[in-house]
Amino acid sequence: MLGLDAATGISRTNLWACMGLGLLGTAVITFLPAAQPYLLTDALGLSGDDLGRTTGYLQVAAEAALILSLAWYGALADRIGRRPVAVAGLLLCTLGAALYPFAGNVAVLVALRVVFALGIAALNVTMSAITADYVRDRARGRAYGWLGLFSGIGAVIAVLVLVRLPNMLEDGGMAPATAARVGFLVVAGLVLLGALALRGTLAPGLATSVEPPAGQPAGARAGLARLVVEGVRLARDPGVALSYAASFVARADLALVASFLSLWIVDYAKAVRGMSATEALAKSGAIVGIAYMVIVVGAPLFGWLGDRMRRQDVVILAQALAGAAYLSTLLVSDPLGPGMMLVAAAVGLGEIGVITTAGPLLAQQVPARYRGSSFGVQTLCGAIGIFVISGVGGWLYDLWRPAAPFALAGACGLLVALFGLAVRRRVTPVPEAVQGTVPAA
Repeated sequence: MLGLDAATGISRTNLWACMGLGLLGTAVITFLPAAQPYLLTDALGLSGDDLGRTTGYLQVAAEAALILSLAWYGALADRIGRRPVAVAGLLLCTLGAALYPFAGNVAVLVALRVVFALGIAALNVTMSAITADYVRDRARGRAYGWLGLFSGIGAVIAVLVLVRLPNMLEDGGMAPATAARVGFLVVAGLVLLGALALRGTLAPGLATSVEPPAGQPAGARAGLARLVVEGVRLARDPGVALSYAASFVARADLALVASFLSLWIVDYAKAVRGMSATEALAKSGAIVGIAYMVIVVGAPLFGWLGDRMRRQDVVILAQALAGAAYLSTLLVSDPLGPGMMLVAAAVGLGEIGVITTAGPLLAQQVPARYRGSSFGVQTLCGAIGIFVISGVGGWLYDLWRPAAPFALAGACGLLVALFGLAVRRRVTPVPEAVQGTVPAA
């Protein structure tokens, strides 16, 4: 299936379910933040300072929930299996999406945003771990490439179809609040159906001999805290450290494209070109769309490279490309000009390169019994990267220039590439016999 060499005990159905998880998970992860402005303005009637403060509260609450839960989800995936954690993540997203438009005040809205964020955290960890589990090491690059492709399709579906549901319903005659509620309920229902389908098609877990904690009998399971600690300790391995560092930058890159690139284009279009808000958003969508299109196309390319080069080398290549692409934004004087189209394409290619290559590198460096824990810590590094680079980048956006957040991300990417060059000869994969087994569900 898709040219992938499946691990022992993994069927075609399991592989398709893995890709389906990437599509569905990314679609729902993309949906709520993208649909949130409509909900806050048209359905809940917020405006001005209230809108800004509420958006800030929701973002901070979501990031805090992610940072506090990601490592624990990774440990839980090692302890009870990937499938129950993935399905639980989808169910939490279902609950959050279904109740979000019914929130009566900001406190309830923040609480539901936390519920949704906890679901996102579970999905982010398990999508990566399941992909590593389901294929042999020699095909993991391609597997992550296909996962990136299906995830990109999920994001496109969310932006072009799901996010527009409330507007479509409102155009059909519904009141804004009713349209928002029905639209969110439809999305929640689709996610619930997907969760039930994946419950029956993801592999339940494969038997393996898990090393018992010190002083405990054979067959005993390690505690969650010990698994989290092991995930952190694995960073002593140069390859794991490089993967963690790459994730710190890669996830922040993704956030910058979704937020600051659009903000830069809209601000310029309105302030300099005198465009209306609708025209500015259309221009922004066209340029950001180029980046996302390259992301979808570039994922299989980097997946292919990941199986033909040493994993650390392809990570370094991707980081260098991403760093150069983000720094090139400093050369853009007119974000509506043709030069920005080329920069957006380069940014998309570099971004998906780093995201696609960091996972296979991590998978080859860690024993299967700690794979979930390691991916939990890796995803935690990404969440911290979003928090730091977006926070500092937003401050620099106002203080210096709109390209500042991208320049910061580019500088961080080049530092990671230099770190990779320093450790590349010390990266030694664990034997595939150790990589290839996964904990029982």
